[in-house]
Amino acid sequence: MYGAQLIEALHRRDPQLEFFGVGGDRMRAAGCETVVDTKDLSVVGITEILSHLPKIYGLFQHLIKEADKRKPDLAIVIDSPAFNWRVARQMKKRGIPVVYYVAPQFWAWRQGRVRLIRDYIDKALVIFPFEEKFYRDRGVDATFVGHPLADLPQPAINRNDYAAQFHLNLAKHWITLMPGSRVKEVRMNLPTILEAAAQLGDAYEFLLPVAPTLDRSFLQNLIGEQSVTLVPESLPALWHSRAGIIASGTATVEAAIMRTPFVMVYRVSPLTYMLGKPRVKVPRFAMVNLIAGEQVVPELVQHDFTAANVVARLREILPDSAARSRMLEALTQVKARLLRPETAAPGPTPHPADRAAAIILSIGKP
Repeated sequence: MYGAQLIEALHRRDPQLEFFGVGGDRMRAAGCETVVDTKDLSVVGITEILSHLPKIYGLFQHLIKEADKRKPDLAIVIDSPAFNWRVARQMKKRGIPVVYYVAPQFWAWRQGRVRLIRDYIDKALVIFPFEEKFYRDRGVDATFVGHPLADLPQPAINRNDYAAQFHLNLAKHWITLMPGSRVKEVRMNLPTILEAAAQLGDAYEFLLPVAPTLDRSFLQNLIGEQSVTLVPESLPALWHSRAGIIASGTATVEAAIMRTPFVMVYRVSPLTYMLGKPRVKVPRFAMVNLIAGEQVVPELVQHDFTAANVVARLREILPDSAARSRMLEALTQVKARLLRPETAAPGPTPHPADRAAAIILSIGKP
């Protein structure tokens, strides 16, 4: 999605530009010739990655050979640091300028890996406001361009039509449940979320958006007979919900953009938590809180993530209250920070992809 947005923004400035590389359906539709399909690189899990390494390495080699054949003026790598820093290194060796769009979150942990960006990237375009200073302090030429999701419009479907489509009770408040997008994290998070929903009772409707990475039957088996409605998209569910129970990750940004008050939750295995916690370099877990620089939404992590705690925090923000008003105001400010750099000139705010495109074209060869 980010790649497609960026290609469209670059084409608006120069329709003659040509693109090739790694991509999927959206990038192809935007005009990118995909010499490697992203679905062939989408592998999660240590054993799965090990078994796919020969194939992944072959695709990597194919991409580099295509670059040698086509001699691009500029290389743009997007997210996926394990693959893309190696691409960047090969481009740098060939004298091709490299831009990193949606830079890795090395500020959260493994900060020493910033040297990979510093050594092989000419420009980093970051999507969270605090990332610019983090990278610049470590010798990386970084610019905050805004988050590509930040100016998403409110969903077109109204609450009445949405209720009719999914057989929801209009008289009740709705609560969106988002336990994560990977099977393992859903197994860790969803049971406690469902327990909290059960404690809240049938005064509420509970909506659970099905992430594209999850199978609907897998979720339905975990839910069992409990009254939870599975829906296909997260943004309409969040927009029409009174509140949410949201696992740490991009979903918290989506909730902030939709101005849906929520409680952030997360749990990992005890061993992972024990090994990982000392390595985490940030004071908060929720992206919303990191952007705000203070606790805007409650964070219930590991031992604090209990059904009773979730219900207690929700009961503070479900009714019209000072706590709800404060959270809504803070979410509005977070959304504004995600979209507009503090140094931006007065006037209309360009889309982050348009801001990125202007910078990219100033770096590429004429």
